[in-house]
Amino acid sequence: MTDNAYRVETTSRLAQWRIENLASCTYRKSDPFKIGKWNWRLVIEKNRTLQIKLYPEISGLTKDNPPIASFIIRVVSSLGGRKALTHPEIRDKQLKSSEDFVWALEFPLTGKFIIDLEFLDLKSASANVIQPSITSGGESCSVWTERFTQKDLRATALSSLGRMLSESIHTDISINASDGSIGAHRAVLAARSPVFRSMFLHDLKEKEMSAIDISDMSIEACQSFLNYIYGNIDEQDFLTHRLDLLRAADKYDVTDLKEACHDSLLEDIDTTNVLERLQNASLYHLPKLKICCMQYLVKFGKIYDIIDQFDVFIQSADRELIGEVFNEVLAVWKGF
Repeated sequence: MTDNAYRVETTSRLAQWRIENLASCTYRKSDPFKIGKWNWRLVIEKNRTLQIKLYPEISGLTKDNPPIASFIIRVVSSLGGRKALTHPEIRDKQLKSSEDFVWALEFPLTGKFIIDLEFLDLKSASANVIQPSITSGGESCSVWTERFTQKDLRATALSSLGRMLSESIHTDISINASDGSIGAHRAVLAARSPVFRSMFLHDLKEKEMSAIDISDMSIEACQSFLNYIYGNIDEQDFLTHRLDLLRAADKYDVTDLKEACHDSLLEDIDTTNVLERLQNASLYHLPKLKICCMQYLVKFGKIYDIIDQFDVFIQSADRELIGEVFNEVLAVWKGF
């Protein structure tokens, strides 16, 4: 018996095992063959009946992500002319062991024959899912369509949008910052901001002149704002211009940017910025940031570390905000 007796020929979804002669052999296992993510084996056993088994090789991948297979398997014999016996189509069957798919043929096979296996689909799922299906929850997905997941499609779309901005592809409106101008696209701005959309819908000067004046932002901050809108901002750029981005997000009602700034400003409160952030929290209605700044100043006693800066703060800050700070201080004193 040569090595060819165990070899399975494959294409992307089709596998064929050619059996020259079983003779008196009662057991034969194929070499592993790869379809999709998994290495597979076919087994032939002769007892009272002839059994054909299909299963993935045991591995970490099979244990953690057992395949869910849809396939057609048939036996093609050349005895007395080319004849085929086809098993009923298998749909979404999870295969983990050699006993998960067993086909018992009720008649013996002699001479040459081919086991023809065609995979219609292969999905992967976590091992604790018994028989998942493709749902809106995304419990399983085809290994042949994973490259086209929504995540990848969004990344490609965002990359294209970023190029539209960075390469000024068919721009149709100019954004005038305090010290320069940037070309942009009405459709993108309108889709991301209801304020911009209103400008273009009504007979405002922005619609007539094809320009928007954002004179309270530098060209660098304005570029960062547009980069965010186009999904093309990097982390350092975002951190550098957080406060400018917060003001722009509030002014142009870009709610996801405002929330991103809010969350980011919570992460690095210290004595050098707490008073400024407290003012911004009050001005832009950021409740979590206001609470954290109050706690930092009063509960943790950092107000005493910046008493000179706090004296300046109370000379210029909103009266209502100052009252809130003193109420917090009184509440802490009462607790002692």
